[in-house]
Amino acid sequence: MNQPFTRLDGVALPLPHANVDTDTIIRIEHLIDAEHVQLREHAFAALRCRADGSLDPDCPFNLEANRDAPILVAGRNFGCGSSREHAVWALQALGLRCVIAESFGDIFASNCLQNGLLPICVPASDVAVLLDAAVRREIFHVDLLRRCIETSGHRIEFEIDEWRRQRLLSGLGDIEHTLTLAEEIGDWQTLDRARRPWVWAIPAAPGSAQAVPSTDRTTFN
Repeated sequence: MNQPFTRLDGVALPLPHANVDTDTIIRIEHLIDAEHVQLREHAFAALRCRADGSLDPDCPFNLEANRDAPILVAGRNFGCGSSREHAVWALQALGLRCVIAESFGDIFASNCLQNGLLPICVPASDVAVLLDAAVRREIFHVDLLRRCIETSGHRIEFEIDEWRRQRLLSGLGDIEHTLTLAEEIGDWQTLDRARRPWVWAIPAAPGSAQAVPSTDRTTFN
């Protein structure tokens, strides 16, 4: 189960680069046997570190004031490349709960939603406004209930699939969501057993005395 997402307040990290792929977010050599929290020190290493391995003091990710920023504002096609779910985990290890961009890699966006991280798509003109607000360290208010982002002097609405929105609001994962429908599933199974009993007849191993007689399964009601 994920932490429910309703409203998020805080400063945002500005990352005005397009096509930031999942290998940039977390390199493949840091994936093996790594706990989620350990991914923090390796997240965005290609951007945070100089050629000699030292931290770049001008990189927004290295500023102490941004250490616990919960929001990232990025360029278009963020999270493209491979399907590695570790990219989402690395962002969460940094403390991020929301990424705002013009567009996302499809699988990356799906992985975000599965893990309770909110990906928000807004037009390029709105991204530019939000990047400027992030640089000026304005406080962002991301409201999933009202589907809007608010900063000083700006209110930007966004769209999100309603089913996905409800999942984020509740914090339920796939299994937890399915369990909430247990009664409805049970009712359907009861009706289906009466309507199509042959579907529910599980044959025993060949030669067993408990084998279920064969049934003509070409007939459908």
